[in-house]
Amino acid sequence: MTLLEESPATLSAAARRAMIDSQLRVSGVNDPAVLAAMNAVPREEFVPAAQRDTAYIDRSLPLGDGHALAAPLVHGRILAEAAIQPGETVLVVSPAGYLAVLAAHMGASVTSLDPAAAAGARRGDEVSLILIDGAIEQLPAGLAGRLAEGGRIVTGLVERGVTRLAFGRKVAGEVALLPLAEIGIPVLAEFAAAKRWSF
Repeated sequence: MTLLEESPATLSAAARRAMIDSQLRVSGVNDPAVLAAMNAVPREEFVPAAQRDTAYIDRSLPLGDGHALAAPLVHGRILAEAAIQPGETVLVVSPAGYLAVLAAHMGASVTSLDPAAAAGARRGDEVSLILIDGAIEQLPAGLAGRLAEGGRIVTGLVERGVTRLAFGRKVAGEVALLPLAEIGIPVLAEFAAAKRWSF
């Protein structure tokens, strides 16, 4: 009797389908373009080798250096809220390349920055959409300056220790973020607010 083993590619494809059916669809992420991108991009290629077997579970995965790859649902929700249009210019701030590759798969023209570079950003071409792959306490003025007038931003937001998905738009030169839903998003320490004294 011979035991046939499935190839890693077959197992990965099955894991992606299970992620879509048991994590994304049941949580309201049903946009065909988002699901197609998440079904096409191998998530396990964006985590350390020791994490590959758990790349599709419903939780964040440590990447090292204090960063983590967010759970699949977080990326699904970010992309669903972003409503990427083919050909639009998108800046992705991420400690891993996964979200940038997903956005590119959806037809965006993507520029990617790691969180440290983005936190200190001073200038660069304007974009119509910024995606931040993590939760921030504050949006640096330099990064907000990259967003074109009327442009959109989707990010995680930390408020009193709770992380939420947030959407914003640049109007009259200002970006205001509207919290949408509480969801566990890895916090980006590079975007921490300055500590204040309190009495």
